[in-house]
Amino acid sequence: MAIRTRNKLSVAFSTASMSDLVFLLLIFFMLTSTLVAPNAIKLLLPSSSSRTMAKQSVTVYINERQQFFVEEFQVNENLLESQISQKLMNLAEGTVVLKSDKSVPVQHIVTVIDVVNNINQKTGTKHKVILATVAR
Repeated sequence: MAIRTRNKLSVAFSTASMSDLVFLLLIFFMLTSTLVAPNAIKLLLPSSSSRTMAKQSVTVYINERQQFFVEEFQVNENLLESQISQKLMNLAEGTVVLKSDKSVPVQHIVTVIDVVNNINQKTGTKHKVILATVAR
């Protein structure tokens, strides 16, 4: 006499709960991706405790009186783009080293970064801006 069980185990896998999980993950990633700032300014900030050597194409100085210099020549803020563009003319990936005094407002630093970004957009190049710091 064989004993049979009434409840048989099913080997089939139900994917109904998996689709709910996938939709929840999709909603989570969609919400978190909108919180990321897409228009962040990209800077290469060298560490002040170590030396970072980069091939310097152009050096821009901003002194404590908020005057702009491209290489050693003083430049008006309105002519900054044309002067930097002239120095980077034959380069596809140049480096602009920005050396500014501690007391210079951040707006002047952002102005130089915007100038380089405008040159990149107009010419299709990939120039970078490096903010120079003093080694400790």
